[in-house]
Amino acid sequence: MVIVSASYKTDIPAFYGDWLLKRLSEGSCGVRNAYGGPARLVRLDRSSVEGFVFWTKNVEPFRDGLAEVARRGYPFVVQYTITGYGRTLESRVPEAGRMADAVKRLADAYGPRAVVWRYDPILISSQTPVSFHVDQFGCLAARLQGACDEAVTSFTHFYRKTERNLAKLAAGTNLTWEDPADETKRDTFLILARIARENAMRLTLCAQPAFAGEALPAARCIDADRLSDVAGAPIEVAERGNRPGCACHASVDIGDYDTCPHGCVYCYAVGSRTTAQRRHRAHDAAREFLGPSTTAPLPPGTKIKQV
Repeated sequence: MVIVSASYKTDIPAFYGDWLLKRLSEGSCGVRNAYGGPARLVRLDRSSVEGFVFWTKNVEPFRDGLAEVARRGYPFVVQYTITGYGRTLESRVPEAGRMADAVKRLADAYGPRAVVWRYDPILISSQTPVSFHVDQFGCLAARLQGACDEAVTSFTHFYRKTERNLAKLAAGTNLTWEDPADETKRDTFLILARIARENAMRLTLCAQPAFAGEALPAARCIDADRLSDVAGAPIEVAERGNRPGCACHASVDIGDYDTCPHGCVYCYAVGSRTTAQRRHRAHDAAREFLGPSTTAPLPPGTKIKQV
């Protein structure tokens, strides 16, 4: 049995919930290999899945879908990102206060162990300096107090596509950004950790091994222990991180890159906003693969690895 991640590659609850429910009814989904390897067939029947971890910035379109997932007997945890950076940096993300209310509704319905708040990533820019993050995190933490017990954060990783998308935005807005010194990062983490404690939360760091320690523990975004608490039964899977410093338990992700149209310029999973928007428009919920119908079909005879 496996934990299914849905998905750190795209926002399935916000944009592809209809597809997921269809795949649950069919009992499986297809997942293309982003690096050119064989596609995989992932079984989604209850006897094959320990539970789900959903990643989202807007669960509202999938609220009834979550109820259906629960009705089918799957435990789940929602990794809910709320940063409130504004339309310039997050063009289609709902207002932060509205999403904080959605987190509280999730906690009321499924318990506070079923939802984790992500203030992630921390982008230092002319619009979002360190002082902005301290104030914003404090306001959101106060609003979310009692609804969740963990806040996950990290500073932005400046991959080439991240820098390219920021540069494109800067050309039209005079935005500036920086990757701050380690001392600034550590000091900021410690301030946020104190604010989290004051609001009955624990701050954890996602894939930031240089700063992780007793005061700043590493996050486990795919967390079998948390999922066990939600399920009311032990779930045992191996630890298998996705990148250096990642403390996650093993999972299978069923998303697809370049399919999320939220428009966050710092996003690691979207190289081109235009491509993501086009692929979302082309989405067909009846297809086995989340990827759009305009994507070339698998060649005849393609071997599919079953998970």
